[in-house]
Amino acid sequence: MEMEIDRISNLPGHIVDKILSLVTLRDAVRTSILSSKWRYKWVNLTSLVFDNQSVLVSSQDPTVIKNKMVKIVDHVLLLHNGPIHKFKLSHRDLQGVCDIDRWILFLSRGSVKEFILEIWKGQRYKLPSPLYLCDKLSHLELFNCLLQPPSLFNGFKMLTSLDLQHITMDQDVFDELIYKCPLLERLTLMNFEGFAHLKIHAPKLTFFDIGGVFEDVNFEKTLHLSTVSIGLYVNIGNDYELSLGTTSKLIKFFASLPSIQRLEIQSFFLKFLAVDMVPRRLSTPCMELNYLSLRINFNDFEESLAALCILRSSPNLLELEMLARPDEQTGPRAVMNNLHQEDFTNCFFNQLRFVKIVGIVGVAREMEFISFLLASSPILERMSVKPASHEGILELARELMRFKRASANCELIYLDP
Repeated sequence: MEMEIDRISNLPGHIVDKILSLVTLRDAVRTSILSSKWRYKWVNLTSLVFDNQSVLVSSQDPTVIKNKMVKIVDHVLLLHNGPIHKFKLSHRDLQGVCDIDRWILFLSRGSVKEFILEIWKGQRYKLPSPLYLCDKLSHLELFNCLLQPPSLFNGFKMLTSLDLQHITMDQDVFDELIYKCPLLERLTLMNFEGFAHLKIHAPKLTFFDIGGVFEDVNFEKTLHLSTVSIGLYVNIGNDYELSLGTTSKLIKFFASLPSIQRLEIQSFFLKFLAVDMVPRRLSTPCMELNYLSLRINFNDFEESLAALCILRSSPNLLELEMLARPDEQTGPRAVMNNLHQEDFTNCFFNQLRFVKIVGIVGVAREMEFISFLLASSPILERMSVKPASHEGILELARELMRFKRASANCELIYLDP
């Protein structure tokens, strides 16, 4: 009787590696039962991910979860053979694990390139000194951590991607960290403490995403920055201290972004930009900007001027999103200085194809902006409008339908709240 060929045991090495890279660490270890040749295939994995999928614990007891996690990580690292290029530790029930220090010490002796640590519960985890010795890092992602590098820290010379969320560090530590990552291309900052002045010195940076409470933001040598999403998570009108300058914040902000292609201004950042003098146009137009998203209080005169300034300075815009802050649209209103007719003239969006307006309630200035965009966009294909509530929805829809359109092919879509 002819023996059946064991195809699994005789798969080429690169196929085996690909299979193991596509499954969770838990399933990779379980492939040991497939055959004797697979028993220790997983010990050569270069990517180790310990998360809720790879570490399943039926108990809800934090102590049991901690002990199980420690046992699994220790077992994998003990048997592992070869380089570890990626190490991720993220478990929503994990907290207070002092063993992380020695795992990081172990990794610092190798050539780890990606390190992701997410501590979802408990106080900030203070990163141990050995992490700052991982000079091969290209991606670093930290959640709920305290950063205090040693005095001899030379920076991460190979780092291209940095993601810091719910972190604490001193102002000088932040400034030095960014400066000492000369190859940094992607930077994400969310919900940070200990520093309020953002000084971004990153010649290679192309992507910047930030959300938090800060007093100022300055870009230095960021000529390649093309994608920016920035949100100030506090209303600067509510006793918020702000460093005021002698020049327009709008001009200063955009002066360092000559290559900006995609811009999202969230929360109260437009209000921040409108604090100082708002020019009619930026000194240098944003020629490459093709996507713009603005979170705006239409009732705020300065914010409306700032929005118009950015729009006038973006001649090649393809897609525009304007998100009203509904609570401010219907609540007590700022002094409603009148925008003049000339504010909405001599400006055409010859490339604009898609517009989305969200959260409006039908106040005059909202309607002025919509009318302005419809009348100034000759190739507009679609404008979608989503009001904040059902109140006055029919009257609002009728008024929108009466507006003149520069584009004969423009489709006006009215979305339910």
